Amino acid sequence: MLLRPALAAAAGAALFLLAVPVQAAGAAPSESLTVDAVARIASDGTITLSGTYRCVGSAGPVYVSTNVRQGDAPMRYGIGGTHAVCDGAAHTWKNSGRAASGALKAGPAHVEATVMELEPRGGLPLPRFHAVRQQEVTLTAPADRG
Repeated sequence: MLLRPALAAAAGAALFLLAVPVQAAGAAPSESLTVDAVARIASDGTITLSGTYRCVGSAGPVYVSTNVRQGDAPMRYGIGGTHAVCDGAAHTWKNSGRAASGALKAGPAHVEATVMELEPRGGLPLPRFHAVRQQEVTLTAPADRG
């Protein structure tokens, strides 16, 4: 029966794809995105995330966007956006923003960052992802002064 070899091949291909690092669809190998392992949370709840990016070739505006969540909570909070330049060089980025009051606190957090272009296609700006990164970070509060 030919079904078993086909299923085995499909399962093998799926396992191979799971082992390959995630890269944005259409992203060039020279495109990258990092997130610093330590982020800041100010006393007013402002979160500051940072890292580096590299992207090439864009026809529309490009941004580094980020969101953060803590624990098992499904709610993600958008933390700012930075204009990006896709010239093939490495650049730093920094995003700041506030979540709902008291929603985030110092400690472990999960960050998702993207380098996304609003590519004009047929008169509409459609998203094109140059790089995507998911990473665990530590939110740290400034030392108490007083």
